[in-house]
Amino acid sequence: MGERKNFNTPKAPRMSQAFPQAVVAEKFIFVSGTPGLDLHSGQVVNDSFEDQSRQCFQNIKTISEEAGSSISNVVKTTIFMVAGNDFSIINKVYGEFFPENPPARSTPQVMPFPAGILISVERIALC
Repeated sequence: MGERKNFNTPKAPRMSQAFPQAVVAEKFIFVSGTPGLDLHSGQVVNDSFEDQSRQCFQNIKTISEEAGSSISNVVKTTIFMVAGNDFSIINKVYGEFFPENPPARSTPQVMPFPAGILISVERIALC
């Protein structure tokens, strides 16, 4: 059986103590669903979908780097959005973080999250 370890960093907000920010397994890093939370307050940055999206990807970038990878090593994202009409915004933000060779992506619409969360992203990356 391969090596597997839970990973958390204090440099990104943690959604819950019930699960880790990420799991490092063999050559992959799996990041748990990550919303656009502010590190210091632990709350959503504001009620703007674009701002929450940008913060969400910034949090994922931080977790990736702290776990020894980078945003350029992401191979798959799943973006859970409350509103299904925000594709132009998410495509804009996605392009900011993945300007070349973007990873595979799926984007299901979901029921409302608690606490004003409009988006949550999970991702798989190479170490």
